[in-house]
Amino acid sequence: MSGKTFGQAVVDVPSTSDGAGMWRLARDSRTLDLNSSYSYLLWCRDFAGTSAVVRVDGEVIGFVNGYLRPNQPDTLVIWQIAVSGEHRGRGFATTLLDNVIRRTGARHLEATVTSDNDASIAMFRALAARWGAGLTGKQLFSADQFPDEHAPEFLFRIGPFVSVSAPS
Repeated sequence: MSGKTFGQAVVDVPSTSDGAGMWRLARDSRTLDLNSSYSYLLWCRDFAGTSAVVRVDGEVIGFVNGYLRPNQPDTLVIWQIAVSGEHRGRGFATTLLDNVIRRTGARHLEATVTSDNDASIAMFRALAARWGAGLTGKQLFSADQFPDEHAPEFLFRIGPFVSVSAPS
């Protein structure tokens, strides 16, 4: 499938050949919860339609993976988003999110972040503003719900998106 060209980068639907690159980006981020390499392959196979990658010269330099909530199929849940360190600050995360929102036709987006993740919080606030959508937030999981040392996760819910094309 031919993707959208973004400078020298291409935004596209992921395939299983992208799974290893996605796993490496998550690992190298040192902030994302690292899933097994197997899970990224499954994600590319089973949830490609609700995910996206950006490649430069065939190498995955960014990804977003998400899914539609089974009991709320108009809600896109963003599981992870990552961009390689050398490509951050160039709008790739925004482009990936907009791509998946448009392709899925989602009316709402949900994502969780820890309170110290200022970059993600700013990105989701900007997403809501760019799409002219509301944003609510609340704690979803407290630290004591995790069996390991994990910070509380706060849920951002953005929407409704009134159209399927973000403003430029």
